[in-house]
Amino acid sequence: MAGAVDLTTHPGHLARRLQQAHYLLWNSMVSEEITSPQFAVMNALVAEPGLDQRTVGARVNLDRSTIAEVISRLGRRGLLDKVRDPQDGRRYLLRLTEDGVRTHRKLTVRTARMNQVFLAPLSAEEQSAFIELIRRVADAAEGLRNPGEPLVAQS
Repeated sequence: MAGAVDLTTHPGHLARRLQQAHYLLWNSMVSEEITSPQFAVMNALVAEPGLDQRTVGARVNLDRSTIAEVISRLGRRGLLDKVRDPQDGRRYLLRLTEDGVRTHRKLTVRTARMNQVFLAPLSAEEQSAFIELIRRVADAAEGLRNPGEPLVAQS
């Protein structure tokens, strides 16, 4: 029988622990009502108003069913409007409402504070390196959704 493994060396275990910490900080410092994925969608629409649902999902790396649910919830809260695309009547374009823009602005300040707390154990240089490294791993992991694309280490 194999012995126990040291989970402190397992990236997935550490990622789960980081996600737990992020979730706790998000709920206590940012919002109990707006989730991190909902904020990401709002942020994408602040950057590029009028995107369609599929494009927003791609911008924030959410799958089709998750983005549909996030958009539905933001719409029910009055933070997002859907309008038919004049070029393609089957497609809807998304925009934040005035309340959505105000909410995004408020949450942006709170997320900045939360990120300071989240990264506080690291020096400024370590924070930059950490963000770059987890971005590279996350970007490479996106390839797992597209098995035809090889996962390649970048140096």
